[in-house]
Amino acid sequence: MLQLNNIEVIYSDVVLVLKGLSLEVPKGKIVALLGSNGAGKSTTLKAISGLLKPEDGEVTDGDVLWDGQSIKHLDAAEVVRKGIFQVMEGRRVFKHLTVEENLKAGSYSRGNQWYADEIPRLFGYFPRLKDRFTQTAGYLSGGEQQMLAIGRALMARPEMIMLDEPSLGLAPLLVAEIFRNIKRINQERGTTILLVEQNARLAMEIADFVYIMESGRVVLSGTPDQLNANADVREFYLGLNEVGKRKSYREVKHYKRRKRWLS
Repeated sequence: MLQLNNIEVIYSDVVLVLKGLSLEVPKGKIVALLGSNGAGKSTTLKAISGLLKPEDGEVTDGDVLWDGQSIKHLDAAEVVRKGIFQVMEGRRVFKHLTVEENLKAGSYSRGNQWYADEIPRLFGYFPRLKDRFTQTAGYLSGGEQQMLAIGRALMARPEMIMLDEPSLGLAPLLVAEIFRNIKRINQERGTTILLVEQNARLAMEIADFVYIMESGRVVLSGTPDQLNANADVREFYLGLNEVGKRKSYREVKHYKRRKRWLS
């Protein structure tokens, strides 16, 4: 289990981004972390994965626990060896390498036999990668690059994958395919998933539990059914009014002023 206990994150010794954030990700579950731009979602993932230091960030208070052990002072390589793999926003594949070489990089620490065992399973999730196996990754479509980024993570057979905005900039059909496979990976492999998304509707369709962040802290949490029944969540995150109809921009333009949970 992953636990964040009242953590604070500061960048450049000045900018306070996370302000006493606490959450839990139970083993084998999908947990979604929702919120608008600037809420601190990506910073939360970096606090877990050890990627704050290169950006002059630091966990200054609280603790990050993985199976009861603190990992807040570990660097990114040590966190990966613990079984936690982050797929970063923007599909950061090695664009000058082929699909095959990207996947081998993901399994580097495990060895050749591990790679041979994992490749058929991976193609079962993303058959497009089999068709593009020898192509240079930089020439893949955005959706195929996202599949490759997730596939590269799977090649390490991590206990937990953290996904940062996997739907960003992709066509709806590709997004639906990727989210179906995220659910399959969780169900078939038992991989724990921490999913950061702005597309609240999609995230809540596959998540077991949801946290909503605003201004560096969790403001609401619950199961998808509980949050779907919350009028504020339906209005501000799902774009629905009280009778289930989509709201127009004019109806929700006073978004920040009307959020009751921050009052």
